Amino acid sequence: MPRSITPQPLLEAREIVKTFAGVRALDRVSFDLAGGEVHALVGENGAGKSTLMHILGGVYAPDSGRILLDGAEVRFADPHAAARHGIGVVFQELSLSDNLSIAENVFANRQPVRFADLIDWRELHDRTRDILRLFDWDIDPATPVGDLATAKQQVVEILKAIAGKPRLLIFDEPTSSLAALHTRMLFDNIRRLKQTGLSVIYISHHLSEVFQLADRVSVLRDGRLVDTCRVEDVTEDDLVRKMVGRELVDMYGSRAVEIGDQCFRIENASCEGRFQDVSLSVRKGEIVGVAGLAGAGRTELGRAIFGAEPLDSGRVFLGGKALTVRSPEDAIASGIAYLAEDRKGDGLFVDMSVRENCVAPSLGRFAGRFGMMDDAAITQSARDAIDRFGIVTPSASQQVALLSGGNQQKVLLAMWTGIRPRLLIADEPTRGVDVGAKSEIYAQLRKLAADGVGILLISSDLPEILGLSDRVLVMRSGRLAGEFARGQATEETIIACAAGIGAAVERQHD
Repeated sequence: MPRSITPQPLLEAREIVKTFAGVRALDRVSFDLAGGEVHALVGENGAGKSTLMHILGGVYAPDSGRILLDGAEVRFADPHAAARHGIGVVFQELSLSDNLSIAENVFANRQPVRFADLIDWRELHDRTRDILRLFDWDIDPATPVGDLATAKQQVVEILKAIAGKPRLLIFDEPTSSLAALHTRMLFDNIRRLKQTGLSVIYISHHLSEVFQLADRVSVLRDGRLVDTCRVEDVTEDDLVRKMVGRELVDMYGSRAVEIGDQCFRIENASCEGRFQDVSLSVRKGEIVGVAGLAGAGRTELGRAIFGAEPLDSGRVFLGGKALTVRSPEDAIASGIAYLAEDRKGDGLFVDMSVRENCVAPSLGRFAGRFGMMDDAAITQSARDAIDRFGIVTPSASQQVALLSGGNQQKVLLAMWTGIRPRLLIADEPTRGVDVGAKSEIYAQLRKLAADGVGILLISSDLPEILGLSDRVLVMRSGRLAGEFARGQATEETIIACAAGIGAAVERQHD
C-alpha cells in the first residue's frame, strides 16, 4: 500500500545553480519535500548531493534559484538562520568540539540557564540523559567528546541535531561509522519522528537504507537531477543505473588466484582497555574480514599491528619471521600498510596535492644522490597512480581537500600501495564512498590480493565483509568471538556472534 504523503510541500528548491571555481556543482536542480516525508537523495560522489544539502542548511548561498518554506521564499545567511527556520543538519564530517562534553555538544548554543545567564548544569545533564536514551546509551553526559570513538561521536552528532527539535532534518551519510545496532536505533527514531510530522532528507550511499526508510528518492548525476520517483516503483539496480549511467556487474568480484602460504600472524596480542589475547593469521592473497559492533576493538587491533598503538603483550610474525613493530615507521619498513578509518584525520594530508600524497609513505624510493628527491620520478609515479586508480582530478597538483570523498579514498589506497605492501590493513575502505567508487576500490583490493598481498579488511558494512572475505573473524568486547569460512558466514550469524547471541562458534585455525 502506498505511504501517504502530505500534498503541500514543506520545502521547495527551484532551479538551484551553484558553481565552484568554474565547475557547476548544481545545474538548475529542483527538489521538494512534503511534511512527514522521508525523501532520499542519492548519487555518486561529486553528483551534487552535499552541495544541495549545504545550500538548504544555510552553509552555501545559491548562485541562482529559489528556496521556499511553507510556500514563502526564504534566504539563509548562515546555518543559524536555517536552524531558526527549523532546519537541522547531521553532517558526515563531524561538527563537534572535542574538548567539550557530550552535554555541551548536544545542546551547543542552547544550554539551559539560570540567573545571570549561568548554565544550569544539572538541567543540562538531565536533558542530555533523556536524549541519550534514544540510543540506549548509559554514559556520563560530562564525558569529553574527544574521548569517544568515531562511531560514538557520530551518535552525538545525530543527537545534537535531534535536540534542536527541528521541523526538517537533513542526514548526510549518518550511518557511515555506525554499527548495525545503532543503525537500527537511528532508523527507529527517524520513523518515530516522522510520525510526529518531522520531514527528513536522507543522503546515503547504502541503497538498502533508502528502501528501508524513504517514501521518495531523487537521483543526482553530474550536478543535475536525473529522476525523482516513489521508492516502491524502483529497484536497487534501477537506482544504480540512474546514478552511474551504466550497468555495474559483479560488484565484489572473485578471487583470481589460489591463496598462498601464511604471510602474517599475531599471537596472544593484548592492549590494555582495547583488546585482549587476540591471535589471527593472514595468508598471501587472502582477504580476512574483521567484523563486530562499535567498540569491539577492531580499529584498535589494526592500529596496534601498524604500530600506532603499542602492544602490551603478544608476538607478531611476517613471512614466518618474528617482527618488532614499535611505530608506523617500523611497520612501513617491513611492508605493512594501514588504510585508516578516518581518511581526513589520520590518513591523508588534505592540504597537500595528489602528487605529494601518492608518494608520502614511500619517499625513500625517490631519493637520489645526497638525498635529493627525483621530482620527475615522483610526478610520473603520481600520474601512474591517477591512471591506475581512476582518480578524477584536474591534475596531480590538485589539493586533496578539493576532491570528492571517493577520489580521496582512491588517493589513500594509491598512497599505501606505493610502499609495495606484504600486508594491507584496510579499515572501513569504502566509508562515505558512492557505489561506483566502491566497485573500483573493490577491484583494486582484488588486484592486490591477486598479486599476493594479504589483506585484513575491517568493516562495519556486512555486505562488503561477506562479498570480499575469504574468512570472517568476529570481535566482541576486545576478543575474537568467532570465525566463519566464506560459505558459513551470513549477516545473521555475524550479528549474532558480535552481539553474543546463541552458541559460540568454534574458530578454525590454519
